[in-house]
Amino acid sequence: MGDLAIDYCGEWYEPQEGTVFDIGREGDLEVDDNPYLHRKFLQVERQNGIWWLTNVGSMLSATVADVSGGMQAWVAPGSRIPLVFGQTRVVFTAGPTTYEFDVHLKTPAFRQESPDNDDGGETTIGPVQFTDSQKALIVSLAEPMLQRDGTGFTSIPSSAAAAKRLGWALTRFNRKLDNVCDKLDRVGVAGLRGGGGKLATNRRARLVEHAVTSQLITADDLHLLETMKGKDEG
Repeated sequence: MGDLAIDYCGEWYEPQEGTVFDIGREGDLEVDDNPYLHRKFLQVERQNGIWWLTNVGSMLSATVADVSGGMQAWVAPGSRIPLVFGQTRVVFTAGPTTYEFDVHLKTPAFRQESPDNDDGGETTIGPVQFTDSQKALIVSLAEPMLQRDGTGFTSIPSSAAAAKRLGWALTRFNRKLDNVCDKLDRVGVAGLRGGGGKLATNRRARLVEHAVTSQLITADDLHLLETMKGKDEG
């Protein structure tokens, strides 16, 4: 295996130095025949000794994080990010489907360290605190991704399906979803607001991408779907 390798659905790809590796509906890594996915969306290329991930699409963005959850970035169209960790997770959503692949680097520039976990009743990301019911809402949307082992693709439940999973009325679910997105938007999490300050139409997908890659929620939180079922904790 070369210096950099990509794992998607258990298949491995090795971009070569001096070439551009295309990822999208077509290319070196053909993700899926999804009409919502750009023909060429992401590119991996080595320049001046550094591997870069570039978003060459026009509409979609990608969430990039080290697997410890310590670093996360939102790669919008036209931007790029250096790949510097031993294992980097890339997550993006096209239409109703969320995709995930891992980039492995033999000679990382940075070492990954696991963040300290708080075992208290609330989860804090910077100044943001979430109640168990707010975390349960996020888990209800991320359940398919949290249950999957390894890279691949999943569909994010609709708000109606997630509300039913929790035994909540849809109006209550949407109110809590707005609340959670507002909290994260205020501390600088990108992609949760659309034009004019309104909540983005794809905020469910962006919320899941952020929550999973930052380890705001993990598979250990799946129990909240049952413990918070039908409850209203605020």
